[in-house]
Amino acid sequence: MTLDPKEPVLRVVPGPTDINANGHIFGGWVLSQMDIAAGIVASRRANGSVATVAIDTMEFLAPIHLRDVISVYAQVERVGRTSMGIRIEVVASRDRGREEVKVTSGLFTFVAIDADAKPRPVDAPE
Repeated sequence: MTLDPKEPVLRVVPGPTDINANGHIFGGWVLSQMDIAAGIVASRRANGSVATVAIDTMEFLAPIHLRDVISVYAQVERVGRTSMGIRIEVVASRDRGREEVKVTSGLFTFVAIDADAKPRPVDAPE
């Protein structure tokens, strides 16, 4: 199965418990959604288990509000022998879909792992 980069890997609505003291969504909550989406894409590319090993870059561009629907887009940017970089973009849909705002982006690095949680080649079966 191939993911269409124009289609989100995840769509999520944050809840009231995800709000910080400023009335915006916690950065850690957003980061976890990004990691979930990146993990889905990395696992499909590696045809097996993967582990997050680094967040190479991440930039918060705009806050996420309580009533936003966020769409998380992910695609493979680079593939090495055991690792791969997954580019993530998060877009918030506001005002009942009338406005879309890119709120964050990042590059996550994953390593393909075997049954013993040891690195394995990306293109080798698990």
